[in-house]
Amino acid sequence: MSHRKPAFPRALLVSATAVVLGAGALFAQAETRVTYKSASAGTAYYQMGVELSEAIRRGTDGEVVLTLEESQGSVQNVMEVMARQGNYVFTTPPGLVEQAMAGEGPFAERRSPRFEEIRGLFPIPAITMHFVVAGDEGVIGFEDLEGKEILIGRGTFGAREAERYLELFDLLDKVEVADAEIGSGPDALKNGQIDAFVTASSFPTPNVIETAASMSISLVSLTDEQIEQAGAARQTIPAGTYPGIDEDVETTSLPVIAYTTSGMDEETAYTLTKTFWERREAMAEESPWWGGITHDMIGNIAGSLHPGALRYYDEADIEIPDDLR
Repeated sequence: MSHRKPAFPRALLVSATAVVLGAGALFAQAETRVTYKSASAGTAYYQMGVELSEAIRRGTDGEVVLTLEESQGSVQNVMEVMARQGNYVFTTPPGLVEQAMAGEGPFAERRSPRFEEIRGLFPIPAITMHFVVAGDEGVIGFEDLEGKEILIGRGTFGAREAERYLELFDLLDKVEVADAEIGSGPDALKNGQIDAFVTASSFPTPNVIETAASMSISLVSLTDEQIEQAGAARQTIPAGTYPGIDEDVETTSLPVIAYTTSGMDEETAYTLTKTFWERREAMAEESPWWGGITHDMIGNIAGSLHPGALRYYDEADIEIPDDLR
């Protein structure tokens, strides 16, 4: 007489285990993780990253998770393409992508074939130059920086652009440039350690708002001739954007793009791009800087679009220049 135990419970156990494992696999598959690298904490671009992360989470019901990483600036963001694997999204002015691909500028001694794998997704608010000065004058001229100690930071677009302007307008030898990171600018100004700091960020930028809330500040406004001499796009910061600044401020700006690499799969790039545009108006209701984003800005992208992004633009009947395809 056989004393073999019925096979049914064992089969049931195997089936139950398979169901649990299968559910786990489905869950893992459902959540796509993306690293988003933009700027240092406290800047407008870091805040944009927080807002974009939340917009992507809401727009995908949590299926795409954007994890923010602090950055020291756009050059670092592009440089990291050489080492990054997987879903890496970063922000940078398109000119730096062109330099990276050509092995020029800051990339002259760090050439890499990986730079050819950079692909565009969508535009984000432009970098706007802010020259923030202690004092209650409100709006001042560039020449009023003479004799002041200015913190411009180092290694970032804003630092390079500020130094270029100081040289261009014959003030480099007439100011003292503070040796400190740009993140310490607001505190250093409030503590009287410096007279001014420069920040390059979309407006209204948190570190300028924070500074203006606790002390009187002025902003430098450039003349038409200076803007033309700088060779950059004109940007008007409207009166009332910051406390105590009751006139329009004329300055310059630079386009900024969210990029990834060809290492990102088409579906993820498609979902990110589609969700960004579908959530853009809702983001603008919370933070005005998203309101200035238009489809025309896609033309600022250097290199080519990611195939997933391109699929969305074609589906949405958004006109795309041939050189981006």
